[in-house]
Amino acid sequence: MALRLPPLPALRDFIHMYRLRAKKILSQNYLMDMNITRKIAKQAKVKENDWVVEIGPGPGGITRAILEAGASRLDVVEIDNRFIPPLQHLAEAAGSRMFIHHEDALRTEIGDIWKNEPNRPSSVDWHSPNLPAMHVIGNLPFNIASPLIIKYLRDMSYQRGIWQYGRVPLTLTFQLEVAKRLCSPIACSCFVPRPQVDVGVVRFVPRKTPLVKTSFEVLEKLCRQVFHYRQKYVEKGLKTLYPPELENELADELFKKCRVDPTTTSIRLGIEQFADLAEGYNEQCIRYPGLFLYDYTNKQHNLENLSKEPNALPPPVPVFQSSSTETEDNEWSLKNFNIS
Repeated sequence: MALRLPPLPALRDFIHMYRLRAKKILSQNYLMDMNITRKIAKQAKVKENDWVVEIGPGPGGITRAILEAGASRLDVVEIDNRFIPPLQHLAEAAGSRMFIHHEDALRTEIGDIWKNEPNRPSSVDWHSPNLPAMHVIGNLPFNIASPLIIKYLRDMSYQRGIWQYGRVPLTLTFQLEVAKRLCSPIACSCFVPRPQVDVGVVRFVPRKTPLVKTSFEVLEKLCRQVFHYRQKYVEKGLKTLYPPELENELADELFKKCRVDPTTTSIRLGIEQFADLAEGYNEQCIRYPGLFLYDYTNKQHNLENLSKEPNALPPPVPVFQSSSTETEDNEWSLKNFNIS
């Protein structure tokens, strides 16, 4: 039976008690509807005795729902000083189950939070069909959502940080246009102040074996440049990966090899096409040392000098022990992560 919290003031009263006001400059919006926060905890599949890290709890709406779901340990990471007193109030109500980390999520290695905890749930082999009894959950301010998800996806790809313990699910809120085809929407009227966009909840479960066979850094760089001109021909963005003297030759080579139409737009490309482009670009970076370091905004960059740098070649593709018992990754798919 889930551990019950003692009676607490309603969220709106809680915010009034502590005189909390969302800061527009920090893209803050408080999720006030406890029916919604409970649905988020349910969608994250938090169960009794699970351990959870919550990023950006704010006044504690989702925090309450996680505790109500029976999590035996909840660590919250919050940078805003104003939220520490109400979170301490909630921690006292939760007994010894909740711990507050007054830190910046972008600079916090969440994998270190439980590193020395002897009662931590058991790690689960990456290739097991089972998942660890651990979760990362967050209602992220829109201004840090992109860099934070990139940080976490990179850690997933290297099986480091909290993902050293196995395929820990990651449940985050995003602007609805990012998440609407993948998950459940939340009406903007559920937030205070009301944001100008609706929000979606996304649950990431890492694949057992990524099917884009490059390092995360290569894939990230290619996607950044291709989407830099998202409404223009994909050729325009792709050519920014190369110095002027090579851009036509190498871009044409990559388009032909991957059978991608250079006059299409980036938003029309499929995941398999991005996988082909990333793998082809990775081969070019190996063939032309220094190409991976090239930045078209730096007019001083040239391959001759960049090739002498110690990291002139792209990072190697992470190699981990495989398992003959895999099932899901034998199905044809080029998605890096299953999302539900």
